[in-house]
Amino acid sequence: MWTLDQTFETSAGRVMAGSAGDGPPLVLAHGWPWSSYAWHRVTPILAARFRLHWYDMPGFGRSQMGGPRPAGIDTQGEVFCEMLDHWRLDRPFVVAHDFGGAVTLRAHLLHGRDFRALVLMNVVAMRPWGSGFFAHVGRHADAFRGVPAHIHAAIVDAYIRGALARPLPEADISALKAPWLDAMGQSAFYDQFALADESLTAAFEPLLPRLRCPVAVLWGEADPWILLARGVALASALGVGLTRLPGLGHLPQLEAPDRVADRLAQALTVAA
Repeated sequence: MWTLDQTFETSAGRVMAGSAGDGPPLVLAHGWPWSSYAWHRVTPILAARFRLHWYDMPGFGRSQMGGPRPAGIDTQGEVFCEMLDHWRLDRPFVVAHDFGGAVTLRAHLLHGRDFRALVLMNVVAMRPWGSGFFAHVGRHADAFRGVPAHIHAAIVDAYIRGALARPLPEADISALKAPWLDAMGQSAFYDQFALADESLTAAFEPLLPRLRCPVAVLWGEADPWILLARGVALASALGVGLTRLPGLGHLPQLEAPDRVADRLAQALTVAA
């Protein structure tokens, strides 16, 4: 079901994308250091109810790395708008994960794009961001870019596994790591740490109570990266309840795809 068989040119370079299913349009926005592959276990389930659209953001997955613009959250918010135009979507459902939350919120609150409903799952949306390791690498990104390939591969592996509360199949781990392991991917991986800038969410945080669409917040309550307290704070800022996903970490859609796909569909239906 999940495939990348569409190619679009954006202001940040070439983007690979895919679509499947029937029903109202639903766009899936991945986060860091993931790609649209992070949705591959829930797309067959959601495609029974929605016309799904997904893409690898510039600088991620199979999309262009080292493109004409730095692939930070500000750029990604603009590219998200461009992708809606490519697909001719005026008011889609949107599900966002990790920094896909900041990307889609910028598109909505700063760039005027309307959604039918928005689901935010374990997202970057409010300060402070990240862990001590995330901040440390951001301060020393140039030094990390130069580590030997086998050390870099070990860092990526440990970083991805550190997001989980439940183990994933090794095939999934390998697919999540793969885009970052060649020379271009290694540079792009550390670029994301260097591009992290909390002003990019500060710009819309005061506007969170003014969302123009229904919104739901879901959270893997065992998330070791973005703790449950951040989800509670975000839900409070939005004036909505929080749906907890017990026993799940930062990648709920891969850790328990059947349960999470059902919760996403319920949240979209209720929100709309």
